[in-house]
Amino acid sequence: MVALSETAHPEHLESALTVAVTALGVWLATLVADEQAHRALTGRGATLREVRAALYVSSPLLLSAVGPLVLIGVSALGVLELQAALLLSAAVAAATLFVWGWRTGLRMGNGPLSAVVSGLVDTLIGVSVIAVKLLVGH
Repeated sequence: MVALSETAHPEHLESALTVAVTALGVWLATLVADEQAHRALTGRGATLREVRAALYVSSPLLLSAVGPLVLIGVSALGVLELQAALLLSAAVAAATLFVWGWRTGLRMGNGPLSAVVSGLVDTLIGVSVIAVKLLVGH
């Protein structure tokens, strides 16, 4: 989204397709990697139950496209500039990483401080990815 926002003249449809296809591609790559790791570890293919579990666990990768797609749609309606919508999407994605990290930190049962640290670490990783993208370009 940051790279799209730096495009000279981004278009709404192109931006929406880029976000959707990227999320789908990352999700599919994750499923393939999960299956390969499963076969390497167990020596067999995943059962239907294990495939369903992998689909459930990886679903946030698809959900990550919803916010940006909504903001791109809002931009297409003229409420805000596309570049602003894309940058806001990146900020929302980073905030979402904090929420996911915090939530999983709580589920680990180590207490609220540990959950906040988990959220901050996830956010730092996300912001680092954004920084690398900005530093090396598209």
